[in-house]
Amino acid sequence: MRKMAMMLAASLFMLSSVPAFAQTAADQRDECLLASKNCMNQVDDIQQRIRKLNREIEKGTRVYTPQELKKLQDKLKETSDILRNLERPDS
Repeated sequence: MRKMAMMLAASLFMLSSVPAFAQTAADQRDECLLASKNCMNQVDDIQQRIRKLNREIEKGTRVYTPQELKKLQDKLKETSDILRNLERPDS
């Protein structure tokens, strides 16, 4: 009886820890950059945003899907274009 109870407790423990392991890749995502979620207290200047986007793109397909990577690359291009336009002297 004791052995059965220990096996049941061990199996319940293992089953409860599986969702925590599944969330590790999702926890590495920056939802603020990707989908403008969880951005309540984040204010970045353009150069910080470019650094963050580059860092997230470097994580590659181990964290993001190919569609999400494309979206991050598009945001990086858009942000780089904004910076370039701001740096351009008025003519």
